[in-house]
Amino acid sequence: MDLSDLTPSERRVWDAFVSGEPVDLSSSGFEPTEQAGQWGPHRRVRAEVIVALLTGAREPEPGRVPAVRLSGAYITDLLDLGHAQVTVPISLTGCVFAEPPRLYWAQMQSVHLMQCRLPGLIASGTRVDGHLWLEGSVIEGGLWLDGAHVSGILNLSGVQLPVPGGDALLGDRLQVEANVYCDRGFRAEGEVRLPGARIGGQLIFRDATLRNPGRPALYASRLDVAANVFCDEGFVAEGEVRLRGARIGGYLSLVGARITNPGSRALNADDLNVDTDVYCSDDFTCIGEASFDGAKVGGQLSFKGARLANPDKVALSVQRLTAEEFMLRPAVPVDGVVDFSYARIGVLRDDSMTWANSLQLDGLAYETLDPPLNAKARLNWIRRDRDGYQPQPYERLAATYRALGLDAEGRTVQLAKQRDRRATQPVPHRMFGYLQDILVGYGYRPFRALAWLAFLLGAGTVIFSLKQPDILDDGHHPHFNAFFYTLDLLLPLGSLGQEAIYAPEGAYQWVANVLVAAGLVLGLTVAAGATRALSRE
Repeated sequence: MDLSDLTPSERRVWDAFVSGEPVDLSSSGFEPTEQAGQWGPHRRVRAEVIVALLTGAREPEPGRVPAVRLSGAYITDLLDLGHAQVTVPISLTGCVFAEPPRLYWAQMQSVHLMQCRLPGLIASGTRVDGHLWLEGSVIEGGLWLDGAHVSGILNLSGVQLPVPGGDALLGDRLQVEANVYCDRGFRAEGEVRLPGARIGGQLIFRDATLRNPGRPALYASRLDVAANVFCDEGFVAEGEVRLRGARIGGYLSLVGARITNPGSRALNADDLNVDTDVYCSDDFTCIGEASFDGAKVGGQLSFKGARLANPDKVALSVQRLTAEEFMLRPAVPVDGVVDFSYARIGVLRDDSMTWANSLQLDGLAYETLDPPLNAKARLNWIRRDRDGYQPQPYERLAATYRALGLDAEGRTVQLAKQRDRRATQPVPHRMFGYLQDILVGYGYRPFRALAWLAFLLGAGTVIFSLKQPDILDDGHHPHFNAFFYTLDLLLPLGSLGQEAIYAPEGAYQWVANVLVAAGLVLGLTVAAGATRALSRE
């Protein structure tokens, strides 16, 4: 480069490079970059001067650390470092770029572009051996970091990415070995893309706003984060947040977040894998469907104090979810369907005051319920299944009650299962079901069978007291006892010596036959109930 062509401001940058001293071209400290059009020529620096310094046009002096440190400059022309190898750091603060810098496939040291205004930044495939610090900058044409590798921190705190309808942040396959900060007023209009990205520390979206209505606001399928992910404390997303197939080595916090995508899927966490907990709690709001289908949560998935709404559609889907604990105690009842189909949960914690009006429970497996409630209340929960009668939810609930030692509640559930099943059967089966229910409670009310036996014993005693049956053997005249004769008819096994001696005729024979048949059925019912009780002991 011909040094005689350098302007005074460029000469200051050139001379300060060898010692890494900062150069401030602003007249009164920090000035809004929106006013760059009013800056005079004394604040202009050609991009080629910076490129020349970064690519070795000036040799460093022994004992000094060279660097480009510049504030308050208007960078004219194109800053093109594509495929370059840069061995010195660059730090630009409060600068404005006339054209989008090109850093694609470059090898850089630490890059700091703080509180700058850029029409775009292209850093696809760039390797930064240090931090990439863009805090407070406005990047109007979008930030391209696809395939980039940052060995330190990626700081996007307070960054503004106004790209409506486009890619605000293109971070496909991005690798960052430390934390990624998209917090403290980070704002993106357009899609934030992080599919296949790998982050060695934490991913922080606290107090961030993502707007891409009707489209993905955050597309982070197959994202891999070694530590925690924070989308909380004022996080707002207008559009879908997609975490499908992501893996999180710590916990996921959506505490107090607000995600809206009305009538469609708002939070897509299908096949998400989280080593510890997921907190969608404390006024977390999701307008649209929240889906955790096939997700695996090593600890608790919590919706305590949440607000979920997707009217007349699925508001929360946890099909095939695997979690040690699931807490569904929202601030208000869920407005929409909650789908638990084939989920596997250790402890299911809920609140009857906030149950959704419509559920899907077929295939849901849980070890315990908190609170267990009584059978009447839990049956109200099961009967909210929009698919109607399904046997599995009844069986699971009954097994849970038995495991808790609440056998009577378990029998109540089994009886309710038979009654609800009866409503789905043809009329002949339904009539037979009513008979079973009245007589023995489908076998789950053995004491009802004892009551019927007592009634029949009393009735038979009265009837045969009024009309003694004839004796089969005229030469034998034993003493007749109507009570023991009726009891002999009712007993399905053994004999008291009365039934074989006497033979009623006419209508009384029909009475005797009915008593024999009833005794067989009711006796077996009592025996079955006793067997179940003994087996549980």
